[in-house]
Amino acid sequence: MKTLYIDCGMGAAGDMLTSALLELVGDENAFADKINSLGLKGVKVSYDKVSKCGISATSTKVLVDGVEEESIDVDEHHMHAHNHTHAHDHDQDHNHDHAHTHDYDHNHSHEYVHDHDNTHEHTHAHDHDQEHNHDHAHHHHTHLSDIKSIITALNVSDKVKTDVLSIYEIIANAESKAHGVSVEEIHFHEVGMMDAITDVLSVALLMEMISPDKVMASPIHVGSGKVKCAHGIMPVPAPATANILKGIPIYSSNIKGELCTPTGAAILAYYVDKFDNMPVASVEKVGYGAGKKDFESANVIRAMLLETKDAKDSIVKLECNVDDMTGEELGYAIEKLMSEGARDVYVLAVTGKKGRPGHELNVITDEASKEQLVPGIFKYTSTLGIREVKCERYILDRHIESVEIDGENVRKKISSGYGVNRSKLEFEDLKIIAEKRGISISEARNLI
Repeated sequence: MKTLYIDCGMGAAGDMLTSALLELVGDENAFADKINSLGLKGVKVSYDKVSKCGISATSTKVLVDGVEEESIDVDEHHMHAHNHTHAHDHDQDHNHDHAHTHDYDHNHSHEYVHDHDNTHEHTHAHDHDQEHNHDHAHHHHTHLSDIKSIITALNVSDKVKTDVLSIYEIIANAESKAHGVSVEEIHFHEVGMMDAITDVLSVALLMEMISPDKVMASPIHVGSGKVKCAHGIMPVPAPATANILKGIPIYSSNIKGELCTPTGAAILAYYVDKFDNMPVASVEKVGYGAGKKDFESANVIRAMLLETKDAKDSIVKLECNVDDMTGEELGYAIEKLMSEGARDVYVLAVTGKKGRPGHELNVITDEASKEQLVPGIFKYTSTLGIREVKCERYILDRHIESVEIDGENVRKKISSGYGVNRSKLEFEDLKIIAEKRGISISEARNLI
């Protein structure tokens, strides 16, 4: 089985992921020609070999109308201590991937209070009936719908288009949540938008070329300190990045700087089937993608193409017997335990002492989630004791693919291993298509 393993020990950024995957494919010049021929407005991509702490790696350079995006970390030792207060007569926000919201035809006032060695105040106010960009750069502002139009017009496969749009929707939703506005209200600065689209598109094309059976990644190093965004200084990870990383293992260290960007986080969130240590496997290819910054540690992402054997893993089964709960109560317990992290919950009918009918509740989980589920079993059932059984299990490798029908993404679970290959469409997605078209579930399945 072909497994792609991504080492995120120095974080995740779109350009670094592109570079690492490109080393697995090879022929950087041909790939640059492919990207540059797609007609992305103002975009020119090139790839160079660089050295990071003695490690040879590929660096991606994306120019948009001759301008290259950059992430600016904040050196807290050289920051002046100051407090800012802003009063706005309009809703205005900028996101880390250069998205922001605007109301136009507005009154705009600022009040700055700086607390340095000598405290002073500076106030100014102005009225204007024109588009105002907070960082005073003159960029065209674009909606997510415009981005969808850009992607759907590209001469790439439907799978690549679906992947790119899905990843960009992850980014937009995270930015929307971070700033408390709807996705429709998010606007994107042209340079940052095209840079991100190029990164995501490049990764999607490379993933299609590599076509791994499974994608795994290490926990993500997010860095530490603060980063300067268009709308101010933000903690690392930036708010949108933190939203995307929910449920994904991350860690920090003494390296000051932003190591994981919203684009990099969204790419991993979409493609990675499992975040874990590297599996036992034989190595076929290794690729290194270089970041722009330099640290004491080599600022590279490593991608490895592995040949893995059929999979096994360990699980924990928590079980208990109850004879005084109704079916409705057991159904509620199942629902709550699943929402609290159980992999599976099921109930068996049993006969207890003195011939009393009862039920055996089985909760399947992993070692990490066990401790939070034990209190839940006591809370939602009437049991007085829980048995723990540790099991080794043989498993099929699984990953999700998706297709778009009627504007809806329909997920397909692909399973393989031990000489078996099978797929299954997600029922909830089939249900949406069936209701939209007024057809049966089987007709929706056949349509897809």
